[in-house]
Amino acid sequence: MAQFERLEAWKACHRLTIAIFETVKLMPEFERYGLSQQIRRAAVSVCANIAEGSGKRGRAEYRRFLDIANGSMTELRCLLLLARDLKMLPEGEWNAVEEIRRPAGYLLWRLYRSM
Repeated sequence: MAQFERLEAWKACHRLTIAIFETVKLMPEFERYGLSQQIRRAAVSVCANIAEGSGKRGRAEYRRFLDIANGSMTELRCLLLLARDLKMLPEGEWNAVEEIRRPAGYLLWRLYRSM
């Protein structure tokens, strides 16, 4: 098992990414290559940057990747709000994914702060 796979923050963000991929399937077909693709990319970026940073040498470089992951998490929140407000994502689905995103974001922030 790789080092990042042991991190609670990565596990939570991984679960979030899976939920995001399932949730964007509910968005309108015309958004397949627009907003829904950007939402998926932001979610993947969070997990990937946690993993990549854990493979770097030194805390400063790891922290830089966690900072990027935090930025992607913020981007993800913005995009999900936009999808909800444009009525491309049903309110109930938005609430469900937000219940996963919020604690994942918190764990990511705590990991960043610990570095």
